[in-house]
Amino acid sequence: MKARVRPEASTPSTPARTRPPGAPRLAPAEVRIIGGQWKRSKLPVAHKPGLRPTPDRVRETLFNWLGQDLSGWRVLDAFAGSGALGFEAASRGADEVLLLERDGELARSLNASKARLKAETLRVESTDALAWMARSAPARFELVMLDPPFDAGLFEPALRAAAPLVVPGGYLYIESPEPLSPASALGLLPHRSGKAGAVHYALFRREG
Repeated sequence: MKARVRPEASTPSTPARTRPPGAPRLAPAEVRIIGGQWKRSKLPVAHKPGLRPTPDRVRETLFNWLGQDLSGWRVLDAFAGSGALGFEAASRGADEVLLLERDGELARSLNASKARLKAETLRVESTDALAWMARSAPARFELVMLDPPFDAGLFEPALRAAAPLVVPGGYLYIESPEPLSPASALGLLPHRSGKAGAVHYALFRREG
């Protein structure tokens, strides 16, 4: 008589982790530089409130608009965060790239990435972007990039502070949750714009 084989107890499958309804998406742990000499190099992204790196597709679009060679350009990346925008500019040969970041931990991370990539043309300042721009000399940069936290109400003040820093014929780039149309009094003319998910992005050119 054959022994009766006892069936093995089935192991319940582990339920997949899902994001609770309404919970904010976490920023990725890293982003990749998508063009230039450091193409495919990774930049760390800290999980901090309001930190939202510019997506690859948006960065690719921006630098298609601007051109892939920024030799001779001076670039300001205010509200630098992960540094994705500023490192993209430096990777494409900009002569000078200044990253402003108020959060000390993020500024140290940016300096660590600068050292790892040997980014000699890139400089990081741990400072408040609005205060720095308010005291800066005018007509200093060929490109100013603004990506302030979406919930901080900084878009209009940032535009007013940044516009005088752009050289005649230079560019100002900004990301926001709503379309922005600067007043002509700022001397900025709409150049290109787009939308990716909830992010509106626009490139303006300074009259001159």
